[in-house]
Amino acid sequence: MIIVGVDGSSTARTAVEWAADDAVRMRLPLRLVHAVDRLPYEISRYPGPIQHDTLLSTAARILREAADVARERQPGVDVTTVMVEGAPVMVLRDQAEEATEVVLGSRGLGGFAGALLGSVSARVAGQVHCPVVVVRPEYAARRGDVVVGVDDSTECDAALVYAFEQAKLRGATLRAVHAWLLPIHDYAPEIGYGMDEIRQAQQRVVGEKVATFGGAYPGVKVVEDVYAARTVDALTEASDTATLLVVGSHGRGAFGSVLLGSVSRGVLHHARCAVAVVRA
Repeated sequence: MIIVGVDGSSTARTAVEWAADDAVRMRLPLRLVHAVDRLPYEISRYPGPIQHDTLLSTAARILREAADVARERQPGVDVTTVMVEGAPVMVLRDQAEEATEVVLGSRGLGGFAGALLGSVSARVAGQVHCPVVVVRPEYAARRGDVVVGVDDSTECDAALVYAFEQAKLRGATLRAVHAWLLPIHDYAPEIGYGMDEIRQAQQRVVGEKVATFGGAYPGVKVVEDVYAARTVDALTEASDTATLLVVGSHGRGAFGSVLLGSVSRGVLHHARCAVAVVRA
């Protein structure tokens, strides 16, 4: 099942369209979720109380319109809607227990305000166990490569499998990107490096990872890109012509948003295509 957080915003509509396409490709049902969060309206700085019935009727309208968008995009998709009272992060975390994928828009209005760059998306990506895809509206319909960040850690393994699967489903090229920088020795700056040897070692990192998981996807074309650059910079540049950028995360438990990692956070802020954060 694919879960989509909806709040009536234009970016949520884009997320629904993205998720509907993915649901058809993956042959999965689509569940649209809206969080009815009354807490903001109980804070004194707001001019007046919002009636509970008004919030519920608005939520019902948002879900109905989102379902119409999904069915218009993909008439054959199996769509259900769920309205849940509570904080958005908690609602999505609970719903994600039975999800294959969670999809969010890059910015929201109501129940999911703050994604992509706010606390909601970071906390959801750090806490749930399935991939979290955050979609930017201006790049939602663009076709291109599936880009995945690769290093020698176990955190990237799940991301690489997810990226291979997405590339296979989309008929896209998988671009495996690995970035590295020379170590800096404060007390021994005169130490020299064999650059050719270092480049070959870094290339082996990518080749070994791709070989480990690529055997299950013989039809997927793979391009290995190794850069002497900062990882976030390399992935952001690769996102210019990508349809999806996949990164791993080591977020764990209730403090997942804190442990999301500098690369995941940097990519979520700067990538110019949809981003999937995949936990190990």
